[in-house]
Parts: sequence; structure tokens; C-alpha cells
Amino acid sequence: MNDTKNKVVLIVGLGMIGGSIARGLKKANPQRRIIACDTDIESLQQAVDDGIVSQVGELAELSALADIIVLAVPPLTVCELLPEILKFMAPTALITDVASVKSHIFTSSQQFSEEDLANFVPAHPIAGSEQSGYAAAVSDLFEQRNVILTPHAGNSTDSVAIIHALWRELGANVLGMTRFRHDEVLAATSHLPHLLAYAIVDVLLKQEQSEDIFRYAAGGFADFSRLASSDAKMWSDIFVANSAAVEKVLDDYIQSLLEFKKAIQNKQHGKLEESFGAAKQARENFISQHFKPKKQEEMISNQLSFSVQPGGQVAGSIRVAGDKSISHRSIILASIANGITRVTGFLEGEDALNTVAAFREMGVTIVGPENGALTIYGVGKNGLQPPRKPLYMGNSGTAMRLLAGLLSAQSFDSELTGDESLMERPMSRVAEPLRSMGANIDTGDSGTPPLKIHGSKLTGITYEMPIASAQVKSCLLLAGLYAEGETKILEPAPCRDHTERMLQGFGYEVAVNEEEGASKVVGGADLQATEIDVPADISSAAFFLVAAAITPGSDLTLQHVGVNPTRIGVINILRDMGANIESSNERLVGGEPVADLRVRYHPLKGIVISEAQIPLAIDEFPVLFVAAACAEGETLLRGAQELRVKESDRLDAMAQGLNALGVTVETYQDGIKITGGKISGGAVDSFGDHRIAMAFTVAGLRAESSIDIANCTNVATSFPNFVELATEVGMRVTAQKS
Repeated sequence: MNDTKNKVVLIVGLGMIGGSIARGLKKANPQRRIIACDTDIESLQQAVDDGIVSQVGELAELSALADIIVLAVPPLTVCELLPEILKFMAPTALITDVASVKSHIFTSSQQFSEEDLANFVPAHPIAGSEQSGYAAAVSDLFEQRNVILTPHAGNSTDSVAIIHALWRELGANVLGMTRFRHDEVLAATSHLPHLLAYAIVDVLLKQEQSEDIFRYAAGGFADFSRLASSDAKMWSDIFVANSAAVEKVLDDYIQSLLEFKKAIQNKQHGKLEESFGAAKQARENFISQHFKPKKQEEMISNQLSFSVQPGGQVAGSIRVAGDKSISHRSIILASIANGITRVTGFLEGEDALNTVAAFREMGVTIVGPENGALTIYGVGKNGLQPPRKPLYMGNSGTAMRLLAGLLSAQSFDSELTGDESLMERPMSRVAEPLRSMGANIDTGDSGTPPLKIHGSKLTGITYEMPIASAQVKSCLLLAGLYAEGETKILEPAPCRDHTERMLQGFGYEVAVNEEEGASKVVGGADLQATEIDVPADISSAAFFLVAAAITPGSDLTLQHVGVNPTRIGVINILRDMGANIESSNERLVGGEPVADLRVRYHPLKGIVISEAQIPLAIDEFPVLFVAAACAEGETLLRGAQELRVKESDRLDAMAQGLNALGVTVETYQDGIKITGGKISGGAVDSFGDHRIAMAFTVAGLRAESSIDIANCTNVATSFPNFVELATEVGMRVTAQKS
């Protein structure tokens, strides 16, 4: 379906971009037939002489011969050419473009509907320079550069996959956006800078003694004004086609200039320095994140710290971030399903975004996320493409373990890596049962990442998990989708069943026997696309549940929280401690139970935590330990050795922090005993563990003085707007670079 190597490609417009596409495709497959048309006869002849193009001619004639038609022309010209191409092209041919504006193609004045343009998959390579013409074309222009696809409702998954494969063949990284978001983003990041370059040259040109000004201009002026050497016709088209979005960002820029002008007039040195400093820092962060080579194996968690002032309140009504576990699974299953899956409520944290990036690298077109919404063009169970580089899972053990199961059954090799913390996490717990299915997986000497996976044919097994683990169970279920025969997993205690529920939502039969503690799939069936509304993450809600439970006078409502029976240990434990938690508006959303939770303060008491609750609250224990520190009496947890192999050794990390805050703590190999009492202030280290950092933020509500928390950058992995929501409900926390 995705093979483009033997398709005839017509390039319309053989300038720098069109010529580079032709050169790149010819380099990737010297036997490929490339045809071209252009008003520049010399460029056409040069491309023929170079052996890049095999035939040139008129648009109508060549359109009928092509399998893929690439419109490498300015935005307004795209609209002018489409009617003729649609008239003469073959019914199965596809069209794509390279224009940096998209929305104008579908305006009423153009009289194109999405149905009319079912075979047109818009694209925009973020590549090029101020040079123009075929003479500037190079074969590697798109390698490791981003290309944005903006598919629309009329497109099929097959057509999107083919255009994705075309750009992938050129070495590009393929992203996805809606056309409206694309035009807004490009107006701010590309169109406005070009307009400013043209404007400043125009201003200086009109100055008296302009020749002297240009003669003595420094290198900085040459660098800044470089964009003004870009093709005038193309950029005139761009500004007309994207006038609304450019006008909006230009208004913002003009307002900023007026504020700078006023500060200069009033000689406000401090304000200017503050504004320039903020802009300098923002640019350096941008360059560091997006343009400097990433040492992905190195954590940078020491760059951010939290400062929490004592006291505060907890009140209001909020919806916390989407469930991370469900967000990961929505990408994985939608990618290998047939059809188009739409996801809302998606968690836009770093871990989940790394999963999106991994499947994009494997040839899946994913549009978004935009405000938690994603559209995933599934490639089917056997449609994933070999990754061209190691797949980086950041800080997510869930993503690495689940992908290990999926990738073990593919026909290609792959490698999974992560940050410093993840590279020390145990992976033998998935590698060993996968090997018993026939998988070929290499781990580090200690059974840790990187995981080097050699695609294999798998056979189903029955596997008894030594400890309850949703990650291990889900890994084997995903492998079982491809394995010959039946794959059955037996769990010693209930653990999360998101994978089973979601597989059923995608139309894949999963047999669940709760009495036996068994989940079973038979390999060979297909998944069908669906719609997913990701509920709010109970693990994220847990910080606010505890915050309200320990703070006198609190009254907080958490909306649309996922209350899957395999995840509600935190609610059960808090209620056992005496917390006042009411559930309302209970409903099913996409097979997942959801409810609104209202929490009001009530004094807590220490308890012995039931071992049966441990797998139901395994990620929530850090903040539950804070609740225990605020409870009357002792709270005892045993049988929780799993906490020692999370993002940090959470038993030790919490014990160290609580001790530093004056709380009496005793640890065991498999648990902890906490004696409730006063929480003083002080400095604690989260050890780069997002849940430790957020737990000690909650502790500030009952602290006697401020708490400084180090190594908090990884909060963004699971809860990117935690500080904002915490502040909204009344906590006194600020984030700062350290």
C-alpha cells in the first residue's frame, strides 16, 4: 500500500523545491520515472540533461501519465492548476503540494470541496532557502527536515499513507496538523519574519543616504535581511493567501513595537532589559530544544525546581490532564488499526508525545495534538515501516514495555531507548516472556535498555506473571495480536485493564476471566478505527484528592475522572483513612468508567494499607505518603517492593524527603511506616521523579515553612500544567530555573 518506488511522479514547477524533490527521489531510486512541466524551458532541459527527468511537456498531457502529482508552485497557483489537473489525471492518481498556506484552497471562492479533492493530500516541507530556481536544487534538501501533512476529511488512509511514504523516502520527518493550525503557526514563524525582512530593507532603501547605510551595514544586517532575497512572486502569493492569519500576528507585532517605542521614548532601561532578557532566554530555550543535537540519554531534570510556600487553600472545580496510560494506548492501537481514529482529551505531556513521535517515525500520519485532539491515520497491523533511528521513549516505562511487545512481532528490526532514568529500569520482565514466544530481544547486561529488537514470528503462550503488572500484561497482549494461536496471561492480583477495554473498543476480541485472573487473545484478527475520549488521569487527580483531603476548609470538584476499577486504589485508601470523597455523574465513555469527584476536608487517621490495594494504587503512593504524614497515628504499607523500581526508588526517595521535613519514617525492603504529625519546611530532592516532585508540592499545604523541591523538570512528562492548576485551586507553588 505504501510503496511509492515504482510510481510515476509528475513535478509541476521545477524550481529549488520541485527540483530538490526530483533529485531526492531519483537518488532514492535511480530507476524511478520522473516527469515535469514548468514555464522555464531551460530548467526543464537541464533536468533532462542531468538524467533526473525523463519526459517534459504540457500539464494536461503529463497529468494523465502520473501516479503522483507534486505541485511545487506558489499558493495561488495551486488553486489555478487544480481544475485542469483534476480534469485530466487518472482516477487513482494522487496530488500533493509544497505551499506554505493551506486554508485558502478550500474557501468558497475556490469552489473546491473536500470530496472534490479526495485525492489531494496537502503537504508543506519546512525546508528551503532564499535561493530559487532549479540550479539551487539539491538531493538531500529534505533529509532530517520536517514536512507537515494537512490531510482533510475527504482523504482516505491509503492516500495519506502513500504521500507520507513519498516524503519519508526523501528522508523527511513527517508531522501532521489541521490546515487552520498550520496556517496560524506558519504566519507567526515564517511569514511574519519574511515580511519584516522585506519591510526593513524597504525602510532603509527610502532613507536619505541609503547607499551609505547599506555600504556600512554590518554582518548582522546581512543575516537578518537574508530573507528579503526570497522569491517575490511566491511571497506575494503567500501573504495574499494567508492574509487573515498574517494580519492577526502582525497586529500583535505592531502592538509590541509600539510598547518598545514608548519604552525607548521614556528611556525605560529596566523595562527594555527585562523584555530583551526574556526574549533572549526564550530563543535560547527554543534553539536548545529544537536545533541542538539531543543527548537523549542525559536527563536535564536539575534545570527546574519548585518553591512551595506554606499554607494555602484548595477549592474550585477543575479537570486535570488526560490519562497517560490511556493516551499511550490510544496512539499504539490507533496506529495499527484500519481507518481513521479520532482522539480527544489526549495528554500532551512529553512521554505521550514521544509515543506520537515514535509512530510518526514508523510511517503513521498523526494530525495534532491540538488542544488534546488527535487524528490518527491507521496503517493496519502490518503497515508499520522500519524506524530509521532508535525510538526514544523519554521517561516512560509504559511506552517502552508496550512497544517491546508490538515491535517483537514486526518484520523489521528496531531499537528502544530512553532518558537516564529509563535506561536503568528493568526490562527482563517483558524480554523473558517475549523470548518464550519466539522474540529476539537484546538488552543491556543488567536486563536494562536499550532494547534491540529483531523482528520475529511469534507463537502464543500461557504466562503466569510473578507480580501484577499492567505493563507486562499489555506487552504480551500486543505481541499476542500477531502471534500464532492463543496468548493467555494470568495475573496474581487485579491490575489495570485499559488495554483489554481499548482492544475491545477497536473491535478485537479479548476474553477476560476475572475469577481466574486471566486475559486472552488469539492472533490474526484486525483492529478497526474508533473514537476515543481520554478521561482525566486518576493518577494526576490523586495529587488534588490528597490536597483537598488534608487541607482544612477545602471543597474541590475534579471533573471527568477515570474511575476504572483497576485504578481506584487511591480513592479506596483515602476513604479508609477517613477522607470525604463523593462520586457523581457516573458514566461510561468509550468503555471506561468516568465520574466527577468532590472532596472536602475531614481529619485523616493512620491505617494498615491492604495489600489488595497496592496494584490499584501503585503510581499514587508518593502523594498517599503525604496524606499519611498528615494523618493521626501510624500508616503502614508492606508488600510494595515494586515501588523501588519506578522512575526512582520511591520508598527511599519519599522517606528521605519526609525525614528532611521532620516526619518520622521507617522503611522496609517492601514498604514504609509513617507516623503522622507536623510537617516542617526545608529542602527535598525529587530525584527527577515527577510524582515525588508533585507529592511534596502538596505537602506544602500543611507545612510550617517553605519547601524547596529540586529536580522537577520531569513533571512535564505526565502533567504539563500541574503548577498552573495547583495555583488555580489555591496552592502556593512557583517553578524556577535552577
